[in-house]
This record gives sequence, C-alpha cells and structure tokens, in this order.
Amino acid sequence: MPVRGTSVYPKTDSLMHLGLERCVRAPLPFLRGMRFGLLVNQASLDCSYHSSCDLLDAAYPGQLRALFSPQHGLWSEEQDNMIESPHARHPRLGIPVHSLYAESRRPLPEMLEGLDCLVVDMQDVGTRVYTYVWTAMYCLEACAQQDLPMLILDRPNPLGGEIVEGPLLKPAYTSFVGRASVPMRHGLTMAELLSFINVTAGINAAVEVVPVSSLKRAMRHESTGRSWVPTSPNLPRIEGVQVYPGTVLVEGTNLSEGRGTTTPFEIVGAPFVDPFALAEAMRDWGLPGVFFRPIRFRPTFQKWQDRECGGVFMHVTDPDGFRPYATAVALLSAVRCLWPEGFRWLDPPYEYEETKMPIDILSGDCALRHAVAGVPLDAAAFRALTTIDAAAWWRQVAPFRLYD
Repeated sequence: MPVRGTSVYPKTDSLMHLGLERCVRAPLPFLRGMRFGLLVNQASLDCSYHSSCDLLDAAYPGQLRALFSPQHGLWSEEQDNMIESPHARHPRLGIPVHSLYAESRRPLPEMLEGLDCLVVDMQDVGTRVYTYVWTAMYCLEACAQQDLPMLILDRPNPLGGEIVEGPLLKPAYTSFVGRASVPMRHGLTMAELLSFINVTAGINAAVEVVPVSSLKRAMRHESTGRSWVPTSPNLPRIEGVQVYPGTVLVEGTNLSEGRGTTTPFEIVGAPFVDPFALAEAMRDWGLPGVFFRPIRFRPTFQKWQDRECGGVFMHVTDPDGFRPYATAVALLSAVRCLWPEGFRWLDPPYEYEETKMPIDILSGDCALRHAVAGVPLDAAAFRALTTIDAAAWWRQVAPFRLYD
C-alpha cells in the first residue's frame, strides 16, 4: 500500500525545466516497472513542443497504458461548457483515452484497472474557475480509494505566485468549477494546489511531485521564455489568461465574454451596450494596469451569435498592478447601472449545476449578485466584494509551497 502524503523530488537544476522535462531526462526510480495512466491534453508539451504522452511513452517503454482527458478533450477540440468528449483510443499509441468530461467526471474503477500509478501533467491557468484542477481532484480521490499513488509533473502558474484575488469559495457554493475553499486567483501551481487539497479535503492520497526547477514565485508566463500553447479553445492568448480571473464572471451573465471571436475573455459586450459610454464609465473607476478601448464585434457562436455587439477591449498595461477580479466586478456594476433593462444574470444549468445561479458558483457565493443590483457600488461595498486576507491564505498554504 502506498504511503499517504506528498513527496517532492529535489530541485537540483540551475535552469528552468518542467516536471515533465525532468521526468524524461532522468528516468525516475519511482516509475521503474510502473504501469501508469496519464492525465493530459494537447497543451502538455515540453520546450520543443513534443507531447507529454509521446515523451513518457519513449522514456518508459511499454509502461504507459492509458490516457485521461479533461474538459474540451485530449486535443482541446470541444468548444463550450457541457459539450462532452467521447472515449477513444490514441491513434498512434494504441492505448485507451478515457474522457473525464463525459458521463462521469471522475475516473471509474474499471478505468484504473491494471494501473500502478496515475501521472498528472496539466497546464493550469491560476484561476479557481478552471475545471482541470477539479478533474485532478477527482483523480486524487479515485487514487486514494484504489490505493494508487499519483505523480504530479508540475508546471508554472502563468499568473505568477505572488498575487491573490477574489473571495474564498464558500462551501454551500461548491460545484465542478470550484470544489474547495480557494480564492479566484490562488497563486499556486497545480502541484501546490493539489497537495493542499489532498490534505485539507481529507483525501490523503499518496502523492509524488516533480517540481519545476529554478522557478521563482514572481515569474509570470512571459518570464519563462516559453511560448503560450492554448490550454483550452477559448484561451488562445496569454493576454486572455491575464484577464480570465475576472472576466470568467461574465459567463454568469447575458454579456458576451468574447466566445466566438479571436480574443475571448479580453472583450466584453452585448448588442445593447454603447461601447463609448462603457469605456468612459470604466475609465472613471480609475482601475490600475488596464486600458478600456471601445469596440464593436460580432460573435460567430455562443451568446449573441451573429449579432453586432458594443463593448470594451481590455488591454493590460501593467500586469503587476492589474487586478482582473476587481476590474470585472466594476465592469458588471457599470453595465448593470447603465443598461438595467438589458443586463441579466443567467439561470442554470451551468457546468452540471442545475440549481445554483451560475454567477454564484463562479464568484464563490451570492454576495456579488446581490450587490450588483443596478445602483452604483460605493467604495465600502466594492472593497467587501474584492478584498481578500492574502496573508491568511499564504499562512494556510505555506506547508505546500514549493517555490520561494
């Protein structure tokens, strides 16, 4: 039976190497003779754009027995929420691809049969509302139940690891876009966050971690020297990742978050929005690190498909000063005040939640929905919605931090 808890391989490299790159460059004694499955998608690449599954299959011949794919599928070909991916076989490796965004979002016991270990190599985006970490949490739970160890090949948080934003998720509002009490922008890597969840949620699976060598907490994606590979269809640009911890809230409204355009999450609007009035209102907020450019756009699918929309394009001018969550709260308040007859909150279902309002499970409770009520937010209300005790969060996760 595996030992419960987390073990971390030493960070001996002087240059930055992903957990994947370290795992294939110097084969791990831990994996010797192990038959393993791999949670992966098309963004799981090394610095030369070789896929994780190909590299691990070559480094550990005959040991990779199954792949597991998250939301959007192995190749990130499925666009939207609740568009499920079928199970398949990998066309070249000839092994099964178990979809964890199908009739079940957790690995079934029969999917883990014949495996000695489950490996996770997923690029996260540093935001609670991103289903990959919650798929990995389901995998943690399944591993604990089956007495299988999990090996996490860590990757950098593209938003860096120093800034925390947004409220903690309240337990009454858990869903597939948030299964633990985590801030919207949490400042952790996938391995750090899963190690934290493993203990605090009482899962207690046996976890091994191969960290990123020479990673500093302050490093954002643009400091890594790596190209951005889309983690999902609607985050094609790193600029979209920068604003995502805020503009993901727009999914809970009838505003377009830019799905169906080439710059999703960087633009927000609707047919009833006057782009110049909205841009002026947002500039009046005096928010740091961002410029609001009035635009018109026409989504080719999803909300307001084929309709001309007015809105704003968000240009991040200072990533250190920019606060995407606070910016999105101000944006929703501005639209609700300027166009009270046009704006509305969407009803469920949303990501398999049939009862709770989408905006509530996105923001973490019902406070945002009740506060953004058609009257301007005063300074105290705005602070209450957007301020988090960052020091308390860092104390809570301190035992699980791998990079300082």
